[in-house]
Amino acid sequence: MWTAILATCTTAWAQAPRNEKQAEAPKKTTYVRCGAIVDVRAGQTKKGPVTIVVEGDRIKQITSEDLKPRTPSEIGERVEMATCLPGLIETHTHVLLQGDIMAADYDEQILKESVPFRTLRAARAARFSLEHGFTTIRDLETEGAGYADVDLKKAINQEIVPGPRMQVSGRAMNVTGAYPLLGYAWELQPKMPKGVQEADGVEGVRKVVREQLSYGVDWIKVYSDRSYVLRPDGVLDDIPTFTLDELKAIVDEAHRQRKRVASHATALQGVHNSVLAGVDTIEHGTYIADEDLAIMKQKGIWYVPTFKAGEWVAEGRGGVWPKMVGVHEATFQRALKAGVKIAFGTDVGAFPWSISPAEQFRTIVRLGMTPAQALRSATVDAAELLGWTDQIGTLEPGKFADIVAVQGDPLLDISVLEKPVWVMKGGEVVKK
Repeated sequence: MWTAILATCTTAWAQAPRNEKQAEAPKKTTYVRCGAIVDVRAGQTKKGPVTIVVEGDRIKQITSEDLKPRTPSEIGERVEMATCLPGLIETHTHVLLQGDIMAADYDEQILKESVPFRTLRAARAARFSLEHGFTTIRDLETEGAGYADVDLKKAINQEIVPGPRMQVSGRAMNVTGAYPLLGYAWELQPKMPKGVQEADGVEGVRKVVREQLSYGVDWIKVYSDRSYVLRPDGVLDDIPTFTLDELKAIVDEAHRQRKRVASHATALQGVHNSVLAGVDTIEHGTYIADEDLAIMKQKGIWYVPTFKAGEWVAEGRGGVWPKMVGVHEATFQRALKAGVKIAFGTDVGAFPWSISPAEQFRTIVRLGMTPAQALRSATVDAAELLGWTDQIGTLEPGKFADIVAVQGDPLLDISVLEKPVWVMKGGEVVKK
């Protein structure tokens, strides 16, 4: 009994990131000499040189002094021709998906690739993310690969494979008959694998939330709408999936257990039901009505606009998708004006892992964010969304030594984030 009570009392919104092996080994000291450093909270680049002293996996000190290694066990890293900034944070990824521009791409991955094979590819995707400067990601569902993301997160934490810090959601939730694999002979449909876990009814969705949390997920992800239609008045309409009562039950069950809910809500009714139910993040949000933006601001609901995936899918699928790009851009500008909290997320995995998610920075700057706001959305703001503001998101003593170096000043040219020249995660150099 006391063990159960203790476990309940120590459960947090999300398990804090940690490096299990470093706790056992003696701490090493690394001196990182940067040409300049970005204060993402203030939106300023401070000219250097600047030395970041790293002890173990944490930042110990930031100083203008040119401190250098004094003993053989200490290490010097000099990136004096580059600008240092906090490790980037991507809040909407799919490491177990390798592009699904067409339905056939998606079906083949689920039907022809085993979960172990997909997990190996996911490990490569995780490493790609890390080497491109994203030291933390939130992975929002495995698309038919069960809880392989939970295992990958464990493997990264135990230093079995390289990768970013992760929060994961395992299997997403949707109602019966609303998500692929669909379209096969009706005799086969009951036996076909699904990209989600189906759940119906208030009690049914509560049970699924409890089951998923028992397997170690950090987030519950729900699909709140489908089947998009652009009306003559410019509103992107949809078919809602879960009823409002079902969504409220999902949110209540997750929040009771100190976990949060991410809602795939692309259009009018899915977004509206989601914000009324009190979800924590709206994913995609191609169209959001003004009244729902006001509710999002009031409740502190995050908006994660995934432009890069939307552009990629629009180019390949046709139909209503190309028109949705313009709707999405207009929504983003209204959300920015309304003061809604916005975090960086691209839906990478829907587009191939050969493309850096950092390309989306140029889009959000073009649509009205300043470079400082864009960078903040992928650092201090994204850390807040994850509940890890005390661990990551800024370069400060006591936080994880997640550091990225780029050529040039990202506050003057945001595109320099697409080509990091040096990356450190938790005091270990992963790209040099």
